Amino acid sequence: MLEYIKNNDFTNIITGRRSVKLYDENVKIAKEELQAIIQEASLAPSSANMQPWRVIVVHSPEGKNKLRPLVQFNTRQNDTSAAMLIILGDTQSELYLEKIYNTAVELGKMPKDVRDKQVTQIMSMFPQLPRELKIEIAKIDASLFAMQLMLVARAHGYDTNPMGGFERDKVVSTFDLDDERYVPVMILSIGKAKEAGHESVRLPGEEITFWR
Repeated sequence: MLEYIKNNDFTNIITGRRSVKLYDENVKIAKEELQAIIQEASLAPSSANMQPWRVIVVHSPEGKNKLRPLVQFNTRQNDTSAAMLIILGDTQSELYLEKIYNTAVELGKMPKDVRDKQVTQIMSMFPQLPRELKIEIAKIDASLFAMQLMLVARAHGYDTNPMGGFERDKVVSTFDLDDERYVPVMILSIGKAKEAGHESVRLPGEEITFWR
Protein backbone atom coordinates (compact mmCIF):
# COMPACT_ATOMS: atom_id res chain seq x y z
CA MET A 1 0.00 0.00 0.00
CA LEU A 2 1.12 3.58 -0.78
CA GLU A 3 3.71 2.33 -3.28
CA TYR A 4 2.11 4.29 -6.15
CA ILE A 5 1.98 7.65 -4.34
CA LYS A 6 3.41 10.47 -6.46
CA ASN A 7 2.34 13.51 -4.48
CA ASN A 8 2.63 13.64 -0.69
CA ASP A 9 2.00 17.38 -0.40
CA PHE A 10 -1.26 17.59 1.54
CA THR A 11 -1.77 21.29 0.86
CA ASN A 12 -1.37 20.77 -2.87
CA ILE A 13 -3.68 17.76 -2.80
CA ILE A 14 -6.59 19.55 -1.15
CA THR A 15 -6.18 22.94 -2.83
CA GLY A 16 -5.47 21.53 -6.29
CA ARG A 17 -8.39 19.13 -6.49
CA ARG A 18 -10.79 19.96 -9.30
CA SER A 19 -13.89 18.30 -10.72
CA VAL A 20 -12.65 17.15 -14.12
CA LYS A 21 -15.17 16.52 -16.89
CA LEU A 22 -12.86 15.58 -19.78
CA TYR A 23 -10.02 13.06 -19.51
CA ASP A 24 -7.12 11.87 -21.65
CA GLU A 25 -8.54 8.71 -23.19
CA ASN A 26 -5.05 7.31 -23.71
CA VAL A 27 -4.33 7.22 -19.98
CA LYS A 28 -5.37 3.96 -18.35
CA ILE A 29 -4.94 2.93 -14.74
CA ALA A 30 -3.65 -0.57 -14.08
CA LYS A 31 -6.01 -2.78 -12.11
CA GLU A 32 -3.37 -3.20 -9.39
CA GLU A 33 -3.03 0.55 -8.89
CA LEU A 34 -6.78 1.18 -8.95
CA GLN A 35 -7.21 -1.57 -6.37
CA ALA A 36 -4.52 0.14 -4.26
CA ILE A 37 -6.40 3.46 -4.50
CA ILE A 38 -9.56 1.76 -3.28
CA GLN A 39 -7.66 0.06 -0.46
CA GLU A 40 -6.09 3.34 0.67
CA ALA A 41 -9.45 5.10 0.53
CA SER A 42 -10.76 2.37 2.83
CA LEU A 43 -8.72 3.90 5.65
CA ALA A 44 -11.67 6.29 5.99
CA PRO A 45 -13.65 6.10 9.24
CA SER A 46 -17.00 4.37 9.51
CA SER A 47 -19.64 3.68 12.14
CA ALA A 48 -18.39 0.84 14.37
CA ASN A 49 -15.71 0.25 11.70
CA MET A 50 -18.24 -1.70 9.65
CA GLN A 51 -16.94 -0.24 6.37
CA PRO A 52 -20.21 -0.36 4.39
CA TRP A 53 -18.72 1.08 1.19
CA ARG A 54 -18.67 -1.06 -1.95
CA VAL A 55 -17.38 -0.12 -5.41
CA ILE A 56 -18.37 -1.18 -8.91
CA VAL A 57 -15.37 -0.42 -11.13
CA VAL A 58 -16.69 0.24 -14.63
CA HIS A 59 -13.61 0.26 -16.87
CA SER A 60 -14.26 -2.01 -19.85
CA PRO A 61 -15.91 -0.75 -23.07
CA GLU A 62 -18.78 -3.15 -22.41
CA GLY A 63 -19.27 -1.82 -18.90
CA LYS A 64 -19.16 1.81 -20.02
CA ASN A 65 -21.69 1.11 -22.75
CA LYS A 66 -24.04 -0.30 -20.10
CA LEU A 67 -23.50 2.71 -17.85
CA ARG A 68 -23.75 5.40 -20.53
CA PRO A 69 -27.57 5.57 -20.76
CA LEU A 70 -27.72 5.94 -16.98
CA VAL A 71 -25.45 9.01 -16.86
CA GLN A 72 -26.95 11.11 -19.62
CA PHE A 73 -25.66 14.40 -18.16
CA ASN A 74 -22.18 13.02 -17.54
CA THR A 75 -21.38 11.10 -20.72
CA ARG A 76 -18.07 12.92 -21.32
CA GLN A 77 -16.72 11.58 -18.05
CA ASN A 78 -17.99 8.11 -18.85
CA ASP A 79 -16.52 8.09 -22.36
CA THR A 80 -13.08 9.51 -21.58
CA SER A 81 -12.18 8.50 -18.01
CA ALA A 82 -10.02 5.52 -17.14
CA ALA A 83 -12.90 4.22 -15.04
CA MET A 84 -16.23 5.12 -13.50
CA LEU A 85 -16.44 4.12 -9.86
CA ILE A 86 -19.98 3.50 -8.65
CA ILE A 87 -19.91 3.99 -4.90
CA LEU A 88 -22.48 1.91 -3.06
CA GLY A 89 -23.60 1.56 0.52
CA ASP A 90 -24.09 -1.97 1.85
CA THR A 91 -27.13 -2.18 4.13
CA GLN A 92 -25.98 -5.60 5.32
CA SER A 93 -22.46 -4.61 6.33
CA GLU A 94 -22.89 -6.45 9.63
CA LEU A 95 -22.20 -9.65 7.70
CA TYR A 96 -18.53 -8.62 7.68
CA LEU A 97 -18.40 -7.55 11.32
CA GLU A 98 -16.87 -10.72 12.78
CA LYS A 99 -14.28 -10.90 10.01
CA ILE A 100 -13.21 -7.30 10.63
CA TYR A 101 -13.04 -7.65 14.41
CA ASN A 102 -11.41 -11.10 14.34
CA THR A 103 -8.72 -9.74 12.03
CA ALA A 104 -8.15 -6.84 14.42
CA VAL A 105 -7.55 -9.36 17.22
CA GLU A 106 -5.24 -11.50 15.09
CA LEU A 107 -3.14 -8.44 14.21
CA GLY A 108 -2.90 -7.37 17.84
CA LYS A 109 -4.96 -4.22 17.31
CA MET A 110 -7.80 -5.21 19.64
CA PRO A 111 -8.05 -7.38 22.79
CA LYS A 112 -10.36 -10.41 22.53
CA ASP A 113 -12.62 -9.21 25.35
CA VAL A 114 -13.14 -5.87 23.60
CA ARG A 115 -14.00 -7.69 20.37
CA ASP A 116 -16.48 -9.96 22.13
CA LYS A 117 -18.18 -7.07 23.89
CA GLN A 118 -18.42 -4.85 20.82
CA VAL A 119 -19.56 -7.58 18.44
CA THR A 120 -22.26 -8.64 20.89
CA GLN A 121 -23.47 -5.06 21.32
CA ILE A 122 -23.51 -4.27 17.61
CA MET A 123 -25.20 -7.52 16.57
CA SER A 124 -27.87 -7.08 19.22
CA MET A 125 -28.83 -3.76 17.68
CA PHE A 126 -27.80 -3.23 14.05
CA PRO A 127 -29.70 -6.08 12.29
CA GLN A 128 -32.95 -4.80 13.82
CA LEU A 129 -32.54 -1.20 12.69
CA PRO A 130 -35.12 0.14 10.20
CA ARG A 131 -33.95 -0.07 6.60
CA GLU A 132 -34.13 3.71 6.25
CA LEU A 133 -31.64 4.15 9.08
CA LYS A 134 -29.31 1.49 7.65
CA ILE A 135 -29.36 3.35 4.33
CA GLU A 136 -28.58 6.66 6.04
CA ILE A 137 -25.61 5.15 7.91
CA ALA A 138 -24.31 3.45 4.77
CA LYS A 139 -24.57 6.66 2.73
CA ILE A 140 -22.76 8.77 5.31
CA ASP A 141 -19.92 6.28 5.66
CA ALA A 142 -19.64 5.64 1.91
CA SER A 143 -19.48 9.41 1.34
CA LEU A 144 -16.51 9.64 3.71
CA PHE A 145 -14.87 6.86 1.71
CA ALA A 146 -15.62 8.63 -1.59
CA MET A 147 -14.07 11.91 -0.41
CA GLN A 148 -10.99 10.08 0.77
CA LEU A 149 -10.78 8.27 -2.56
CA MET A 150 -10.73 11.58 -4.43
CA LEU A 151 -7.82 12.79 -2.32
CA VAL A 152 -5.98 9.48 -2.65
CA ALA A 153 -6.44 9.66 -6.42
CA ARG A 154 -4.80 13.10 -6.39
CA ALA A 155 -1.87 11.66 -4.46
CA HIS A 156 -1.53 9.03 -7.18
CA GLY A 157 -1.49 11.73 -9.85
CA TYR A 158 -5.06 11.31 -11.11
CA ASP A 159 -8.15 13.49 -11.30
CA THR A 160 -11.74 12.79 -10.36
CA ASN A 161 -15.28 14.11 -10.58
CA PRO A 162 -18.06 13.22 -8.11
CA MET A 163 -21.46 12.83 -9.75
CA GLY A 164 -24.94 12.59 -8.34
CA GLY A 165 -26.77 12.86 -11.65
CA PHE A 166 -27.52 9.29 -12.72
CA GLU A 167 -30.36 6.79 -12.78
CA ARG A 168 -30.26 5.70 -9.16
CA ASP A 169 -33.13 3.28 -9.50
CA LYS A 170 -31.38 1.32 -12.26
CA VAL A 171 -27.64 1.44 -11.73
CA VAL A 172 -27.30 -1.36 -9.15
CA SER A 173 -29.41 -3.93 -10.98
CA THR A 174 -27.80 -3.00 -14.31
CA PHE A 175 -24.56 -4.41 -12.94
CA ASP A 176 -26.21 -7.53 -11.55
CA LEU A 177 -26.18 -6.66 -7.86
CA ASP A 178 -29.01 -6.80 -5.32
CA ASP A 179 -30.67 -3.37 -5.29
CA GLU A 180 -32.41 -4.20 -2.03
CA ARG A 181 -29.07 -4.64 -0.31
CA TYR A 182 -26.87 -2.09 -2.10
CA VAL A 183 -27.81 1.58 -2.38
CA PRO A 184 -26.12 3.98 -4.84
CA VAL A 185 -24.34 6.90 -3.21
CA MET A 186 -22.45 8.61 -6.04
CA ILE A 187 -20.30 7.93 -9.08
CA LEU A 188 -16.69 9.05 -9.32
CA SER A 189 -14.93 9.33 -12.65
CA ILE A 190 -11.16 8.87 -12.45
CA GLY A 191 -8.38 9.44 -14.95
CA LYS A 192 -5.91 12.07 -16.13
CA ALA A 193 -7.37 15.46 -17.00
CA LYS A 194 -7.34 16.50 -20.65
CA GLU A 195 -8.93 19.80 -19.72
CA ALA A 196 -8.28 21.27 -16.30
CA GLY A 197 -11.29 21.54 -14.06
CA HIS A 198 -12.57 25.00 -13.18
CA GLU A 199 -11.41 26.56 -9.95
CA SER A 200 -14.38 27.38 -7.74
CA VAL A 201 -15.02 29.50 -4.67
CA ARG A 202 -16.20 28.54 -1.20
CA LEU A 203 -18.25 30.44 1.34
CA PRO A 204 -16.15 32.01 4.10
CA GLY A 205 -15.83 29.85 7.19
CA GLU A 206 -17.59 32.42 9.36
CA GLU A 207 -20.69 32.21 7.16
CA ILE A 208 -21.10 28.45 7.64
CA THR A 209 -20.26 28.31 11.34
CA PHE A 210 -22.55 28.75 14.34
CA TRP A 211 -20.79 29.59 17.59
CA ARG A 212 -22.70 29.00 20.78
